[in-house]
Amino acid sequence: MRHRRKGRTLGRSPSHRKALLKNLASALFLTERDATYDDNAPKVTGRITTTLHKAKEVRPLVEKCITIAKKTLPSAEEAEKFAPKGERGSDAYKKWRESDDWSKWAAARAPVVAARRRVIRLIGDKQAAKILFDTIAERYVDRPGGYTRIMRLATPRLGDAGQRAVLELVGQNDRVKRKAEKPSFEDDQPASEDEPKAEKPEAESTDAADQSEAETASAKKED
Repeated sequence: MRHRRKGRTLGRSPSHRKALLKNLASALFLTERDATYDDNAPKVTGRITTTLHKAKEVRPLVEKCITIAKKTLPSAEEAEKFAPKGERGSDAYKKWRESDDWSKWAAARAPVVAARRRVIRLIGDKQAAKILFDTIAERYVDRPGGYTRIMRLATPRLGDAGQRAVLELVGQNDRVKRKAEKPSFEDDQPASEDEPKAEKPEAESTDAADQSEAETASAKKED
């Protein structure tokens, strides 16, 4: 019995399961890569399709990595104030290297470097970690948590009919609920007292009708 054992085994050994979760997390981050010269660019960024159980298992790992990257943003901003001036090897760079700005930059940059190395150990991909720290983390500065969403798909997986799901980053492909326009009842409202009332057409004269009736009555008397 698996007493006090957290998580799903997913039918894999611990090492295989760990590698699977690493690949899923890095695949989600790599959908945000620059696809200008990529022949295999993802159709939709910030989204992967997998089984429901795998999505539920990899979700805590993804959110943990985003939280680690988000906490380094103040240190990264502080390090930018003492960033090197000029290209590496130039006279300006050598002068900056000998100044106090270098030690301040290194001290401010140390937490960022440690966090990057920690995320690389978690997901096993340097390119995915770079995208996470440079692009994705800034998107969730004001969000305290809940960076991902899981949506179940109606169509099962071919072959074994497994339940499929979409794991995506919040804020990338959000659906906006469209509201119907509020109907206006201005045309149905009665006219106000200030507005002039429409004039009624005058009744047609009945002189011709009266004359024809009189002629008919006189003809009957003569008969």
